[in-house]
Amino acid sequence: QVQLVESGGGLVQPGGSLRLSCAASGFTFSAYAMSWYRQAPGKEREWVATIANIGGVKLYADSVKGRFTIARDNAKNTVYLQMNSLKHEDTAVYYCKARRPVPLTEYWGQGTQVTVSS
Repeated sequence: QVQLVESGGGLVQPGGSLRLSCAASGFTFSAYAMSWYRQAPGKEREWVATIANIGGVKLYADSVKGRFTIARDNAKNTVYLQMNSLKHEDTAVYYCKARRPVPLTEYWGQGTQVTVSS
């Protein structure tokens, strides 16, 4: 049974930090690129960051570049999103996604709420 379980969300003040985690099970984690997406109220889900399965390639949306860091621990089947200098506009439900291109396979987590507010 495939599972992606996000954790680490919560309420934080502007300028603060949070670290999200996404624990994977039920598939070969090291074979999948991992990504974080977010969806704010009334908006479409948007891509935040991606880390390759191996090789360390990391990509970021312009809106989070320099503030967020994606990382993975293949021994723990976990991907992380370190979020620093948080802004009100970072408020959203954050989702992790696993993707393998061949054969195309994608899995999504259930999301974790991040609220940035004073």
